[in-house]
Formats: sequence, C-alpha cells, structure tokens
Amino acid sequence: MSTYLMPQQGSHLAPAFEHATVADAMCHGVISCEPDAPATDVARIMATRHLHAVVVAGLERRPGEGERLLWRVITDSDLLRAARSGLEGRTAADLGAAEPTTVATTTTLDEAARIMVESGQTHLIVADRGRPVGVLSTLDVAGVLAWGRA
Repeated sequence: MSTYLMPQQGSHLAPAFEHATVADAMCHGVISCEPDAPATDVARIMATRHLHAVVVAGLERRPGEGERLLWRVITDSDLLRAARSGLEGRTAADLGAAEPTTVATTTTLDEAARIMVESGQTHLIVADRGRPVGVLSTLDVAGVLAWGRA
C-alpha cells in the first residue's frame, strides 16, 4: 500500500527557511494549565486538543521578593515518562521541565532549529517580555521547509 501526497504549491505568506523567523512558523497563543492541575487533566488537554505540549503557568510567591510568573512546558514525551511510574497524585508542576527553553519571535528559524537539535527538544516556548506568546515545534519548522517560498 502506498500513500499519495497531494503536491503543494507553497504559500506566498510562508518565507523560505533561510529568511524565516520564529514568528513566521510558530503557533500563536498557548494552551496552559495551573501548576496544581492533576497530571490526568494535562493528558486530557493534550488528547482532546491534539497537542504535543502544554504550558504550565502560575504565580510563584517569594518572601521579600513578591510574586513572579512561573512557567514550564510539559511535552508529550514528559507525559509518557511520567506514565511509567503512574500519574495518580501527580500535578502539572511535577511533570514539566524546570525551565523551558525560550526564543523570541525575532529569532531566525535557523537559530531556533539549531537550539532544538543541540538541546534535544522538540518544542520551544516563544516569549515576549518574559511571557509565553506561542510555541514552536519541530513540525512547525518542517512546514516552512516543505512549503516556504518567499
């Protein structure tokens, strides 16, 4: 059995990889949950929305320093690793990486791809002024490689 893919003509809106920035390829906006959300809820979010990553966002309170936004990313791989020991009683904060790798919207796509390869990550958080504004995945990069034309 073979699969036939329809030939694509690209898009006049998608730049070629060499000219693309993170803003050209990223998924704008983030799907997030609170740090205390049950791990099973994170799995449900991913499954119902067909996502490979969820951002965990919440306020961290430090005595004498006030509050700051704390965020992490949970990928499908994080969820699979956690499943081996069971999700019962675990929260989103237990699953996510300590500090997500972030890039700016103005970062070149080539640089973002280099960061992904060198760090072994499939998702980068796109941040603007310290807040997550989107996610860049390896599939987003593949889309520009496949159809970028300008």
